[in-house]
Amino acid sequence: QLQASGGGLVQAGGSLRLSCAASGRTFSSNIMGWFRQGPGKERLFVAHIVLSAGNTYYADSVKGRFTISRDNAKNTMYLQMNSLKPEDTAVYYCAAGNRLGFYGMDYWGKGTQVTVSS
Repeated sequence: QLQASGGGLVQAGGSLRLSCAASGRTFSSNIMGWFRQGPGKERLFVAHIVLSAGNTYYADSVKGRFTISRDNAKNTMYLQMNSLKPEDTAVYYCAAGNRLGFYGMDYWGKGTQVTVSS
């Protein structure tokens, strides 16, 4: 019901755009988000978008570099990642729910790997 794609290997300073295609019961959700999990680390919040209002929220570590957006006609959410750093290396997950934060997400997609080389 959530399918993330667009990950890959990129050099530091480069860009990637992740996509998350939504289907099925996720349509009842008003908030979508991106989370990431580095090797041996917990899954952390990256960005949220409130679908009804367009409000966006970002983790401090990605503010000014990442942009979350959505295309309602395509039922797809995006994460544009610029000025990538090695510490951005992680598996990125898209999620949907009705409350902000990790515990507000009801649906999770399989992750897509992002690797940033120095």
